[in-house]
Amino acid sequence: MFPLKEGPRVSAIKAITWRIVGTIDTMIISYILTGDITIAFSIGSVEVMSKMFLYFLHERAWVKLTRKNDENGEVKVSE
Repeated sequence: MFPLKEGPRVSAIKAITWRIVGTIDTMIISYILTGDITIAFSIGSVEVMSKMFLYFLHERAWVKLTRKNDENGEVKVSE
């Protein structure tokens, strides 16, 4: 098995790409519920920033809780 090296940069990229998908979903649902495209985009605009930040924090906490560095600097999954 290869060593996992998932740092803050990878977490940030994952947060951005996930938020694109999530925001499109939020805008579609908002449009279906309100019938107003302006409101749908407004809701999507606000939630994209807040959820991206929250995901980044969640991702970094998850990495810290589930992985340990060995003496070679390789990351291994804790059991």
